Amino acid sequence: MRTVKEVSKITGVSVRTLHHYDAIGLLKPTRVTEAGYRMYDDTALRRLQDILLSRELQFSLKEIKVILDSPDFDPSEAIARQIGLLELQYKRIGELISFAREIQNKGAKTMNFDVFDKDEIEKYKEEVIAKWGGTKAYQEYRQKDIVRNKVASGRIANELMTIFSEIGGLKHLTPDSDEVQKKISAIQKFITDNYYTCTKEILSGLGEMYVCDERFKNNIDKTGGAGTADFVKQAIAAYCS
Repeated sequence: MRTVKEVSKITGVSVRTLHHYDAIGLLKPTRVTEAGYRMYDDTALRRLQDILLSRELQFSLKEIKVILDSPDFDPSEAIARQIGLLELQYKRIGELISFAREIQNKGAKTMNFDVFDKDEIEKYKEEVIAKWGGTKAYQEYRQKDIVRNKVASGRIANELMTIFSEIGGLKHLTPDSDEVQKKISAIQKFITDNYYTCTKEILSGLGEMYVCDERFKNNIDKTGGAGTADFVKQAIAAYCS
């Protein structure tokens, strides 16, 4: 049996997160001592491992709980499906890297939006949910989640535009200045946190796209002022070098 602090140390999951998992019923401790300490056995740790792997596959906590608590849940089949989804994501990241390199080698006019298509991954995730998440309660949650996602999508886009606006206010500085570079780092982190892992290679490709794609260029310039898109491209080039 391990304490919550010991579990946090060996897994890298914060104590606060473990407490949250307990509160929402996703990962209950094996027992709680008279002094109030949470204790976890190997079965609990295996469930935590399933949770962490599913989080890497971008399932929400509610989706993970539904899947793991399903009476039909089969760990062997689950890991096979998880491997399949990981392979799809690995393939997609490889395609994004290749696309970014193509832009780097052939120039900014190279355009291909197919590499940003996540339909195959989303369909695979839906298969997993259909397999173990077919309860009435989960279907109700999905309907509400669709509404929430529409609201969140607009909010996320606005937050990204805010960063571009802030960069637009720094055009009096050089693209490689510390203040500007911090904003580029913020863009990389924002994309990673909200969309996909944004490596420097991918970020470099995005910098080119912000200028060569008229829709991106116009929106960025509208938000940060004329010349912002080109300034962002230069700042990204400095950041990635």
